Amino acid sequence: MKKGTKLLLIVLAAIAIIGLSFYRFWTGNYNRMVEMDETVTSQWAQVQNQYQRRMDLIPNLVATVKAYASHESEVYENVAKARAAAGGTVNIDSNVLDDPESFKKYQQIQNNLSSSLQRLLMITENYPALKADSNFLALQDQLEGTENRISTERKRFNDAAQQYNTFIRQFPRVIIANMSGFRAKQYFTASDAAQTAPQVSF
Repeated sequence: MKKGTKLLLIVLAAIAIIGLSFYRFWTGNYNRMVEMDETVTSQWAQVQNQYQRRMDLIPNLVATVKAYASHESEVYENVAKARAAAGGTVNIDSNVLDDPESFKKYQQIQNNLSSSLQRLLMITENYPALKADSNFLALQDQLEGTENRISTERKRFNDAAQQYNTFIRQFPRVIIANMSGFRAKQYFTASDAAQTAPQVSF
């Protein structure tokens, strides 16, 4: 074999090895990004499930409170408006996770609903008969449990998003992420009031 041919084969072999290594590195990191992105999306669905559960509880809760406190119309109107606004966001597309402004708006709508529900539960202090109603107590327990689950799922979502964001920002993965369209996810930064489950003293 000629010396030039041998050298060419060595160079081609080296290029092939480097190319294969690069391919494995690229595909390995790309697939990991896909996996982590899917984890974030899955956790996002869990947050939405809890928001839907809360939405489903509200009509019965309001109806029960109204039976004892029919003249608290302003409170009911606020809850109805907040629920209507939140209703359009419960199953919002996960693309909102990549848009800071849309995600901030989404959080604010959900936080407004939490605040309205807290005000609804606060008025029960003025109605001893309502506080003793078994249906109300059951609904209140379900709502408090749901609010706690919302906080838990938000935290799990933030944890998944943080792991994903850290992974795609590390060099040289950031190059793969940028070229492949992977974007940083937003975090829940709910207010203390929104994170606290509604409380009613007995």
